[in-house]
Amino acid sequence: MIAKTTVTSNARLVEVFSAIQGEGLNVGTRQIFIRFALCDLRCHFCDSAHTWNPPSTCRIERYPGLRDFEIHSNPVPLPILIEWVERQNLPCLHDSISLTGGEPLLHASFLTQFLPEVRARTGLPIYLETGGHRPEQLAMILPYLDSVGMDFKLPSVSGETYWQEHGKFLQLCQSSNLNVFVKIIVSQQTDPAELEEAALLVAEVNEDIPVFLQPVTPLPASEQFTQMPALAPSPNQVLSWQALMKRSVKQVRVIPQTHKMLNQL
Repeated sequence: MIAKTTVTSNARLVEVFSAIQGEGLNVGTRQIFIRFALCDLRCHFCDSAHTWNPPSTCRIERYPGLRDFEIHSNPVPLPILIEWVERQNLPCLHDSISLTGGEPLLHASFLTQFLPEVRARTGLPIYLETGGHRPEQLAMILPYLDSVGMDFKLPSVSGETYWQEHGKFLQLCQSSNLNVFVKIIVSQQTDPAELEEAALLVAEVNEDIPVFLQPVTPLPASEQFTQMPALAPSPNQVLSWQALMKRSVKQVRVIPQTHKMLNQL
């Protein structure tokens, strides 16, 4: 069953915690992560399948970075989440707030109420991590965002196909002058023709939008959700794919999941 957008002042959460961002344009920065439950995608490489369905409880870090989690019931009322974020927001520690998941845009109605208040209370920029397939929900919260990291879903890797939605999504970000970048998970199964099509789609919006190729982190056998596991690409594959995409877009960077190297899970 496809998850529906939340329309109340409550949110289904997985966790709230402080950590180092390990992916994309903000890699290495310190963020307050708000991980929302629910996702309407079933990507083959997903390392966050525990977010697909709404849990009865969520975990909240007591002190930023210590992983001293409290367990609370779901859903979480808006004032309570504000309180938890403010508790994390020690002076001069964090660079931004990351909305992640799951798919945060399934909580778009909640976010229209939450984001103006949390920005006013913390003064921190808001960064959205998203599958980039829900442009209508993005439009609802655009005024409250500072940056967006959009996952481009390649059918050969993710099993999902959202070309048209990705195009609309990027155009909305561009029209709003948001700081946006594109992240593409690549594996041994990546179809180069899809990478070329993705580069052309990005270039049609703006050839200066940064693209990050992220080699998939292989999952343990117990966490695989398909009969064909996602295996990391070879160095030669990555080099050739980067060269292919740079024919259309100016910035194509290759960065693995650095937070896993740092044990910032």
